[in-house]
Amino acid sequence: MDKFFKLSEKNTNVKTEILAGITTFLAMAYILGVNPSILHDAGMDINAVFLATAVASGITSLIMGLLANYPVALSAGMGVNALFAYTICGAMGYSWQAALAAVLISGLIFLVISVTGIRKKIIDAIPMQLKFAIGAGIGFFVAFVGLKNAGIIVANESTYVALGNFTDPTVLLALFGIIITIGLVAKKVPAGVFVGMVITAIVGIILGALGFKGMPSLPDHAFTSTFEMSTFGACFGGFGELFKSPLSAFVIIFSFLFVDFFDTAGTLISVGNQIGIVKPDGELIGVEKALFTDAFGTCLGAVLGTSTITSFVESTSGVGVGGRSGLTACTTGILFLLSIFISPIILSAVTNAVTAPALVVVGIMMAGQLGGIDWDNIIFTCAGFITIIFMILSYSISNGIAMGFIAYTVAMCACGKAKEIHPTVWVLLVIFVIYFATPNFM
Repeated sequence: MDKFFKLSEKNTNVKTEILAGITTFLAMAYILGVNPSILHDAGMDINAVFLATAVASGITSLIMGLLANYPVALSAGMGVNALFAYTICGAMGYSWQAALAAVLISGLIFLVISVTGIRKKIIDAIPMQLKFAIGAGIGFFVAFVGLKNAGIIVANESTYVALGNFTDPTVLLALFGIIITIGLVAKKVPAGVFVGMVITAIVGIILGALGFKGMPSLPDHAFTSTFEMSTFGACFGGFGELFKSPLSAFVIIFSFLFVDFFDTAGTLISVGNQIGIVKPDGELIGVEKALFTDAFGTCLGAVLGTSTITSFVESTSGVGVGGRSGLTACTTGILFLLSIFISPIILSAVTNAVTAPALVVVGIMMAGQLGGIDWDNIIFTCAGFITIIFMILSYSISNGIAMGFIAYTVAMCACGKAKEIHPTVWVLLVIFVIYFATPNFM
């Protein structure tokens, strides 16, 4: 192990790496409950999504460790699963099979980008300020989804949205979970999001035993010996529906690709800075192998039946306790695979009230990217604000991305900086304008 993972060279050891891998898994484990819950809203079988998520996360984390030797684990990305369920399958009306087909195509494109020089060109073409705004906007969107699912925010004919019934036990449980989870994360408790979910679930189970309805519950059996695979290969049956509208298909695929691509880049750079593998020019050592693994994970996840698999920023929790090599990622991957056998516990105890705190707090963390936006520059202020507000109010991540690009180009032109706009952005602008101008065609 020392020779293969270069442990001595990285000033680490087997014990430290395994502990780091366990820490990373605990920080990420909430996805095993949250992702099936979100994709279930798209009509997918919750047990099948759990299995697909666990298997895809386990395999890709192992590959990341063995191939790239990075202490980075992967799983179904937050934000892109919301894009999948609430925008593609919700607002746009596509089936989950078609959405999986789009995920597969985005993964294949990412594979090509990862092994060619296109990657750098794309990164350079998108303004960094817009990347920050998109990341933060997704954070707000994810938090809104959590609040809505838990009944904390509800529909209202007069004001469109309003506060829910705060005397409802399930709403109170979700509020309790949010408060507890925020406190844990603020105190920098390791795996604070996961611990918050566990505490919320335990309290809910106790309340359920006392007669309160709608609470989490314990399963009849703790382990499972049968596995639901109804989503396996379903992506191949969605291509026809997806490409009934080529323009719409492009927007969907681009949205998946964009979020995955830049989420991954941000995570790898963050981890790379912590473990000292960033070159002076900002390039990560061995990054192509890591990007290849991430892209392969997206393809594998789509075939198995889950939304985009991407590098998790929670990997920094393992790095924080000493993880420096791929052994950390391998440990996390093995734990994901072992989690399959205790799926009854996870699925019966994880309700909307339990997942809401995770969604809200992850949203808070993602919203931290607002700090990277230059709010004194009217161009970035307009682009950032429009991106975020349209994501939330149109209940669509892709609409927010599109409107952000439009606002950016308009503001740049108004400030006399049209010549500074990258040609790629102009191409995307035309596509997005056509997208909004032809709703019947979509």
